[in-house]
Amino acid sequence: MEKENFRILIVDDEKPLVTLFSRILKKEGYSVKTTTNPLNALKIFEEFSPNLVVSDLKMPEMSGLELLKECKKLNSAADFIILTAYATVENAVEAMKSGAFDYLIKPLKHPDELRMAASRVMERQMLKGSSELWREQLAEGLPPVEVVFCGMEDVWREIQQVANTDATVLLHGESGTGKSLIAKVIHHLSGRQGGFVELNCAAIPENLIESELFGHERGAFTGAVNTRQGKFELAQDGTIFLDEIGEMPMPSQSKLLRVLQERAFERVGGAVTLTTNARIIAATNQDLEKRISEKKFREDLYYRLNVFPVTIPPLRNRKDSIPVLVSYFVKVISSKIGKTPPDISDDVMAQLEAYQWPGNIRELHNVIERALILSREGEFNLPSLTVCSGEDAQADADRQHEFVPKPLEELEREAIEATLKKTGGHRRKAAELLGISLRSLQYKIKNYKMNK
Repeated sequence: MEKENFRILIVDDEKPLVTLFSRILKKEGYSVKTTTNPLNALKIFEEFSPNLVVSDLKMPEMSGLELLKECKKLNSAADFIILTAYATVENAVEAMKSGAFDYLIKPLKHPDELRMAASRVMERQMLKGSSELWREQLAEGLPPVEVVFCGMEDVWREIQQVANTDATVLLHGESGTGKSLIAKVIHHLSGRQGGFVELNCAAIPENLIESELFGHERGAFTGAVNTRQGKFELAQDGTIFLDEIGEMPMPSQSKLLRVLQERAFERVGGAVTLTTNARIIAATNQDLEKRISEKKFREDLYYRLNVFPVTIPPLRNRKDSIPVLVSYFVKVISSKIGKTPPDISDDVMAQLEAYQWPGNIRELHNVIERALILSREGEFNLPSLTVCSGEDAQADADRQHEFVPKPLEELEREAIEATLKKTGGHRRKAAELLGISLRSLQYKIKNYKMNK
């Protein structure tokens, strides 16, 4: 979707603000219409069919919340951003519960707040549109695009660019970030006729990995009672996914390099050269360049694999996606275990967003599943989570053996207090500076009994 095709309606009884917002968004290339009359906004909404409505919360004749509800009856796909004064944030939160996408506190500190909010809505709707195509054409059994790539719109664009090519893809990311799922996405988007074949290089004993990759002839080694096809043969016309590639033994790396260079191999114990057209996707949670310096990974293989690198961010760096993932997991897991999906309270969601998730999406899924199993019907009781602080949970763990000057909770409290002081008590701005969501900040303030 191009910006000129993304339609925005601005509704506010303050004419100067409407004019300013219109100028900002038109300069970005969006198609914009405005009105200072909320009753007139309904007529414009029907005729203009906007993708996004930016509306003030408190207006004469009709409130922004009332306008939202009426517009949703006409077109539930349109997104809303509510404008509110700082003193009425609670009302804005109520509007979000009624279906608003986000809210902005006015006066805005910077025009970028509006630009970024509009951009997020556009990215979200692009993913939703892709998801409809996904469901119609591709991936039965895979989650919707807006779930898989929530908070990773840049990764989604890269995947779309490379999927229809034969290029080798190297996925970088911590354990549990969903690399295997994204490899399946690439395979489905590629349109390849063969299957998706997966091998975890860290899970296969060193003396068996070549047999797994290339197959073996009968009698090739003790226990080889029959001829067996390897993963590369099984992936003919399809995709082979080599997970944890950094753990592959050096002798096997040289044979994999030959496949990448010549598309040829022999079964273990065989003399016949076989060819493959399998598309190769590899994944690692390790620093392969460091492994090269340690003489544990071949440099030439690295460059052959690293044709199209894609980095999958950890969950702690895209916490805005947590509500989307939680909603999806609750729905899917509840159906699986035969329960009605419970509502997730704001306090519980705040705790989930405050946690650093060192195990990433896999850990989040496991926590949700355990909570649903242990909770009574209609309830959701979250198990205890140890809240970490800092930009990188793994780095925090690595530093623990050096020194611990203060408890993490005390450091976190001091950071919040200092940031709130710097922003004059402006919670949304403080949350942005701290790199956490507003909901997480509000939870932490409540948890630490900070009267700010």
